[in-house]
Parts: sequence; C-alpha cells; structure tokens
Amino acid sequence: MEKNNFSKWHNEIALFSQIKSLLILEGNILDTYQYPISNEILNLNQYLYKFYKSIGYSTIVFYDNIDGFYNDLDDDNIERFAKLTNQNVCLENNEKKIQANFRDNSATNAIKLAYNQNIESCVVIMSLASRYIISPTQIILDDVEAFSGIIKASLNSKEFETPNGRLRNLTLFTVNKVNDLPSWFYIDNPNVKIILIDTPSLEERENFVKGINFSTFFSKKVYEEIQDYSPEQINKIQNKFVGQTEKMRFTDLNALRKLSKIESKHISDLEKIVDLFKFGIKDNPWSQLTHKDFINIKEDLSKRVLGQDLALSKVSDIVKRAISGLSGLQHSSFSSKPKGILFFAGPTGVGKTETAKALAEKIFGDENDVIRFDMSEFQQGHSDQKLLGAPPGYVGYDAGGQLTNAVKNNPFSIILFDEIEKAHPLILDKFLQILEDGRLTDGQGNTVYFSESIIIFTSNLGIIDGETGKQLTNIENSYEDNKEIVKKHIQYYFRNKLNRPELLNRIGMDNIVVFNYISEDVAKQILNLQLKKIIDNFAIEKQIKLTFSNIAQDFLYQKALNNLEDGGRGIGNAVETYVLNPLSRYYFDNYENNLTNIDILEIKEINSELVEFVCK
Repeated sequence: MEKNNFSKWHNEIALFSQIKSLLILEGNILDTYQYPISNEILNLNQYLYKFYKSIGYSTIVFYDNIDGFYNDLDDDNIERFAKLTNQNVCLENNEKKIQANFRDNSATNAIKLAYNQNIESCVVIMSLASRYIISPTQIILDDVEAFSGIIKASLNSKEFETPNGRLRNLTLFTVNKVNDLPSWFYIDNPNVKIILIDTPSLEERENFVKGINFSTFFSKKVYEEIQDYSPEQINKIQNKFVGQTEKMRFTDLNALRKLSKIESKHISDLEKIVDLFKFGIKDNPWSQLTHKDFINIKEDLSKRVLGQDLALSKVSDIVKRAISGLSGLQHSSFSSKPKGILFFAGPTGVGKTETAKALAEKIFGDENDVIRFDMSEFQQGHSDQKLLGAPPGYVGYDAGGQLTNAVKNNPFSIILFDEIEKAHPLILDKFLQILEDGRLTDGQGNTVYFSESIIIFTSNLGIIDGETGKQLTNIENSYEDNKEIVKKHIQYYFRNKLNRPELLNRIGMDNIVVFNYISEDVAKQILNLQLKKIIDNFAIEKQIKLTFSNIAQDFLYQKALNNLEDGGRGIGNAVETYVLNPLSRYYFDNYENNLTNIDILEIKEINSELVEFVCK
C-alpha cells in the first residue's frame, strides 16, 4: 500500500499499530473521511475497519458504552471475538452484539483476554471514549479499575508475524480531546501513542475535489456546460474552491457538493455556494457593489471627515482594492484573508472612528454595520474569553464570545478595534489568525469567518510617549514629519516592545493610515457643522429658531482654536460647555414663561461664564 496517498494520521496509525499496544485518536473524530485508494467517503469506524482489514487483522470489533461490542460492518468479527474472549453473542435489531459495561469491568475483562490470546490478531476500537466517564479529574473507583485493567493488559499484548509485517493485539480509543481521559492513563505511558486527526489538509481537500468525479458538484445540465471549459479553467476554479474551504471538515465539503447540486449553480458561481454554506446568504453584498458607486469615494468620505484628504486618499485606495476583489491577490489562490485591513493612527478626535462609520455607510448602507470593540476593556490576559467565549465547563460557555457572536450574526461588516495598544499582548495573538486566515474558532468549537469583513485598528501610538508622557508629535510639524514619527513608533512598539513583528507584518506597513492634526480652517468648519446641528435640532424639537451673534461665534471660534490638540472632541467639549449647558439651563428655567411661543432665541453675548439670551 502506498502510504504517500494517505493522510498524516493514517500513516501514523499504520506505523504505530506495529509497535504500540494502545493508540488514542483525538480531534476531528466525528467527521467523514475520503479513503484515497477507492475515493469512498467513510465515517471513522468504517475507515478504521477498512484500514485494519487491509493490513491483515483477523478480528476487528468496536465498543461503546451504549451498544457494547459490535461490528455492524461484518458480523463474523463478533463471532470470532466471542470465541477468543469467552463471551456470549446476542441478537439485537438483527445485529450481533456482546453486551458489556465499561464501569463494571465486563468490557475490560474481554479486552484483557483479547490482548493476551495468540490465536488471531485483534484490534478493539473504543468509540467515543470521551463519554465513558463524567470527568477525567473526578472518576469513581470502578472507572479507575477499568482504565487500570486496560493498561495492565496492554503490557502483555501478543504479537503476530504476517505477510504485511508484524502486527500486535491492540486497543484504539477515539476521543474528542485526549484530556477527556484520565491523565495518568496516557502521560508517561510508553505503550501509548496519541495521534491527532486534524481537519483536512490542503492536499486532502484537493484530492476530495479533484479525486472524485467533478460532475458530482453540479446538475446534469450545468455539467454539460462545463465541457466547454478548458482543463486550465477548471483547475483554476477548483483551486479557488479548495482555498475557500480551509479548515472545513470532509462532512462540510460533502455538504457543499450536495448544496451546489440543489442550488443548480454554474461552475463560475461555485464560490457562492461557499458563501451560502458559511454565512447562510445567497447574495453577497460585496458582489452587488458597482464601480460607479465608488468612483468618488474619497469625496464622499470627505463630507463626513474634514481635513484628512491625504489619509482618506489612502483609505480610498484600499477600499477600491477590496471592492475590485483584488485584496490578497499577491497571495496564493487559497487565501481567505479579510477584504481589507486598515490601521488608523493619529491624534485623538481627528476622525478615525468617524471614517470607519462613513465606510460602513458607504459600503453596506448603514453606519451601524461597524462592530466596535474598545480594547481598553481587554487589558487582562484572560479577556480573550470575552471575545471568543469561555471554554467548555466554564461560566459563560453557552453565551459564546462577543466578537465571534457579532461576526457570526453579521459577517458583512467593518470590525473596529479601538485603541489596540491598550489590549493585553495575549489578546493580540488572536488577531494573527484573523489577519492571516480570515477565521477564528470560538469556545464552542464553531468556526467564524472574517473573509467578508474589513478589519480596522485605531491607535494613538506615536502621539505621546506612554512611559514619559512626552509629546512626540505636535501641531506645528508638517503632516509628513508627524507621519514618519508615528510610523516609526508603531514599528518600535510591535517589534521591540511587544516582540510581535509577525502581527505588524500581517497588518502591513502600507495599510497604516496616519491622520493629521486638524487645522484652524477645519476647526472652524467642524464648529459650524456642530452649531448647525444644534440649530436644526432645536428648531425641529422645540420649534424655536436659534441664532448666534457674531460676538458669540467669535468667542466659540477662539475656544475651538485653543483646543486643536484634542481635535473634534475638543471642539465638541467647548460647544457642550459654552452652548449646550447654559442653553439647557435657560430653557429649563424659563419653560413656564411661555418660552415655547418665542420664535427666535439669539445667543447674543458670551464670555467665559455667562451666556445672554435675547428673545425676539
């Protein structure tokens, strides 16, 4: 048998079945698997039976704590096992079984006899062994005796010489996780070999798609149209499909094949089947975007974010790349990276978060399609449980994670991680998989995909030295000078302070967008916009026209210009202090004095403490 045709775990079983008496298979045990020689799709019991029969084992039986010993693939194996171990066979639902209980040692005693006999080579497959006990750390004496009996029996396993090589009687456990078993059962046990069954590798997924008749993915009518495609075209589509299915199980791949046939999709739409399977939607919002809608994206963003022309030019380029489907084109066809990755850096209050909202409105039609996380809430190492969900057995396991739940509910969104430098370094490690593979697995074992999202980080790195409090950039510098300072500090932070250069590499220095301090002209524009919103809302909600005298406007301009380092937030704070607070007091105190009948309320004179309102 040519081993190179098989998976890594298959080859490990073939090797260690000759030299170990106890094997533990953990991981992806509930999947189906493609047997390479025949291309059959089999569950794990079927696969193991076919394998052990092919290498010469005479008796192959399965055990679980519901059915006892059985072999629903070949009843003769149960008859032979019964003779080898002096057991009684019963007939249940026309299936031969040997009733045995793990806890009362009847199953263990049968396994002992199977180990020690030298009549026939025998393998016992203990299926779903994760469920034999309630907890690996709190097991009763009967369980201890059952596991101890198997260890003791394995020490006396008989060996056989066969035409296919040396075989030995063995027991194989299949578990979701090896630590579902008592640790003393396998740790420092030289007779045990733990083998991981991972999700299908790239080669295995390729074999699944290309090793079977590709026509099984399509209806008869669609397959007839495929005949017009060249082998190179089909191979390219197959490769893209393989890339989009990374970390999917064989069960998922088989479901995709059935779904494609049900939907009667054309071969060119095969990737839409992946979207339907991953996200439960038939129409990808990205595919509905047109070139015409985004030809003036920079100008559209500039209407909401003032004074950041250079930064918005950079943002527009990256968004156009995402909309054109060219993101990650330099990577392999198997890449499932996010649609776009952006790192917004710069002073506070200059439009970083507002740009993210503007992008969401432009792309998805709603600024609320921004999934925002304040990373100051994730300063502890265990905070990853808030993002991904608690592991099994811990409080909050059923609730899932904030990030994974949000993306699961809305995979087509902008995900904003505000002030990323405030997160614990262990949290940052979680972003490696998001940025590289476009996916995460939550605490419940569900895979969440980020391939249809734009990831945005914001940061104040490079503005003020966090350790000394020294101002690193200032408003008097040119934009280019400040940008160079910020980028150098970001590099230093990730490479030297955090020792996470790989995270910076995945973000990409070219995706770092530095926002500038706002200028005096922009500050006045922002102030005018805020005052206009107050006037408009006051007119709608209170039916009163509000005006500002020139003296009042000049005063507010001066307050805004004195606070440019705080950006738009500083201007907003000034408006709140000198306009909204006194206006609220005046309105509240004069509400009963027929204020609602006044047509015009003018803010006429203003100083640092007093506001005078003149009614007309």
